[in-house]
Amino acid sequence: MGVRLDLPALANQIRAARGLAHKRDIDAVVARLGLGGRHATVPVGDDCAAIPDGDGHLLFAIEGFLDGFVAADPYFAGYCGIMVNLSDVAAMGGRPLAVVDALWSRDAAGADPILAGLSDAAALYGVPIVGGHTNTRAGTGNLAVAVLGRAGPRLLTSFDAAPGDDLIAAIDLRGRFREPNPYWDASTGAPGARLRGDLALLPGLAEDGLVAAAKDISMAGLVGTALMLLECSRVGGVIDLAAIPRPDGVPLARWLTAFPSFGFLLAVRPDRTPAVLARFAERGIAAAGIGRLDASRVARIRDGIEEAVVWDFVGGPLIGCGRTDAEAAP
Repeated sequence: MGVRLDLPALANQIRAARGLAHKRDIDAVVARLGLGGRHATVPVGDDCAAIPDGDGHLLFAIEGFLDGFVAADPYFAGYCGIMVNLSDVAAMGGRPLAVVDALWSRDAAGADPILAGLSDAAALYGVPIVGGHTNTRAGTGNLAVAVLGRAGPRLLTSFDAAPGDDLIAAIDLRGRFREPNPYWDASTGAPGARLRGDLALLPGLAEDGLVAAAKDISMAGLVGTALMLLECSRVGGVIDLAAIPRPDGVPLARWLTAFPSFGFLLAVRPDRTPAVLARFAERGIAAAGIGRLDASRVARIRDGIEEAVVWDFVGGPLIGCGRTDAEAAP
């Protein structure tokens, strides 16, 4: 018999994780800017801003990187500038059009590995870098990258999960950690055609009407990302920890706070779950139903029959998005 998890302790560890703490900063910002309500055509809280355009949507997103990360692994920081933005576009059912970067470094030599990472990822993923901002006389190294994409009329959003939906996790396990960091790298060294084809799964699912709600797994980790999805959709749910796709030999606690280079959560109507799982399986990506959503607005984790609460959205917000207009009013 295996050792049972200390679920309350694990729930506390998830809430205290650095990646989730950074997401909590969003609440004050959206409140100050008045962006927390649901009145917009596509409310704030998704992986990209979605702007209605003709018969579809333009997608616009940006990622900024901590200076410590840029200093410690400049090549991978540049690479991630492309990779994570393209995941944001895919998570909304879109395809990328172009990226721009803003780069600061002390000198040209410090900028070079960052630029190499940007260039290599752009080539592998087949997306052009069309401009940006560069300063190689700055006091420290910093990087931000923005992406423009396009989706059709059917978006994948953080706001369209519903009670009764299956929660599916799809993660590429064909990678390794970039030790000692929590970054699961299933991208560098992989064939570009495979990377592009894998990302194309998400717009395909949107266009075929198989999925309505999705989010890419961020530095908040799998459960932390699920919290943001549930909050925006004003639902609750339970996550079965044993069902989460996980690489052999990786402890559960570490995996729950890892950032996978290809990882998505999808809310799927149960009758469509087999078709969705089959599409990921066809491309060698691990995917499984890991829980069921409900109307409770309470997020829980489960180990067998025992459960622990990770977040009660009735008691307080995480990122502050998805409020009703009355809740969002100052």
